[in-house]
Amino acid sequence: MSIRNLKAILVADAVTCGGVFAIGLLAAEPVGALLGLPAGVVAIGGWICLAAALLMIVAARQAVPGAALVKLIAIGNLGWVAASFGVIAAFAGQMTGLGIAIVTAQALGVLAFAILEWKAAGAPVAAAAA
Repeated sequence: MSIRNLKAILVADAVTCGGVFAIGLLAAEPVGALLGLPAGVVAIGGWICLAAALLMIVAARQAVPGAALVKLIAIGNLGWVAASFGVIAAFAGQMTGLGIAIVTAQALGVLAFAILEWKAAGAPVAAAAA
């Protein structure tokens, strides 16, 4: 994977995290009601995403994103995936069908980011040569 592609993936990941942060900050109550989740869970997810987005932007702005930082981001994304399924397990009885579908879909999207980032971090020579 080229450095340019890795940076594009990191920026796309950061943008999605920024969107979740905005939702958690500005619309936790209505989104929580739509998903069948407590507003606090939505808000906490947003704040977590802000921290992740900042790391992603730092990595994307490096001339060659550091492999250790990209791996940390990928591991954080895997944590998000696990937490998403944990939220479904903990709140399934009160979540709406739409809520379960959305949380599942976003977890799978984040898993895709994690896989791409991990693979790119594991191939620094190929990334640097591209």
